[in-house]
Amino acid sequence: MRDFWKTVFGYVLTFFLIITLNFALPRMMPGNPFVHLSGEDEEVFETASSEQVAYYNAYYGLDQPILTQYGDYLKGLLKGDLGFSYYYKTAVLDIVLRRILWTFLLAFSALILSFILGIILGSYSAWHRDSWQDRALYMLMTITSEIPPFLVGIVLLIVFAANLKLFPLSGSMKHFTTYTSMGEKVINILHHAILPVITLTFVRVGGVYLLVRNSLIGVLKQDYIRTAKAKGLREKRIQYVHALKNALLPLFTRLAMQLGTMMGGTILVENVFAYPGVGLLMRSAVNVRDYPLIQGVFLVLALTVMTANFAADHFYRKLDPRVRE
Repeated sequence: MRDFWKTVFGYVLTFFLIITLNFALPRMMPGNPFVHLSGEDEEVFETASSEQVAYYNAYYGLDQPILTQYGDYLKGLLKGDLGFSYYYKTAVLDIVLRRILWTFLLAFSALILSFILGIILGSYSAWHRDSWQDRALYMLMTITSEIPPFLVGIVLLIVFAANLKLFPLSGSMKHFTTYTSMGEKVINILHHAILPVITLTFVRVGGVYLLVRNSLIGVLKQDYIRTAKAKGLREKRIQYVHALKNALLPLFTRLAMQLGTMMGGTILVENVFAYPGVGLLMRSAVNVRDYPLIQGVFLVLALTVMTANFAADHFYRKLDPRVRE
């Protein structure tokens, strides 16, 4: 129990540092949020006069001392209020919650696919260690894990969307369309998500593959595996029940780490495919210097990653008695 509370204290301290940086970093950017009063994301017009800028600074409290602004920010967080968007003129929490569902669709779909493929390929590679198949897979996975996701996304977009026209160029669904059934709408949403999900899966499966391969190779050298073989157990039973089951334990820690990197990769991929998740929202918020919206997006993403880390740590202790002891 003492270790549990030490862990909780560590997460609370981390969260406090995150919200402090979350408050400070947007205000360090050059520019003023109130010169962007009209125009699209790429066509921001500076229409505000100095009197208007002074009025909005006073209205939103940006003319107050920085410590006073920080105190107001903390008070708002304690009430569950992430602030009011300067640009979209609505509550930040409402905007983020609408957008983050699209991001979760991409991130969790890619996470599941990358883990399934990584486990299958990593297991195959470990069971056929030092064969030409193992060496080819190892080289391929090592290379793909180092390719930036936005670069893969651009290639897929050019080949399969622009040239072959097999997939949409942008967006999460076809707008201004009357769907005859919910199934038709779901199919359309999945059709738009295929290329972004493939992009994220392609660059993340290598990390899972390497972890499974190395972990399983270590497990196959253990004494209890040799004992199982000496007892005459079937090869499939030894591979899947005795070896793979124990080799997958480190994946629970990797799952939390993968979620954090997946969310970061999703932000880049969303901008490539103009997918309306928090990545595209973050880009818009940075373009117009919308401080509350930038803070809200970063905070929600940080909470998601911290929650995943905490859950992985808790369940890992439950699954592995050695860690619990």
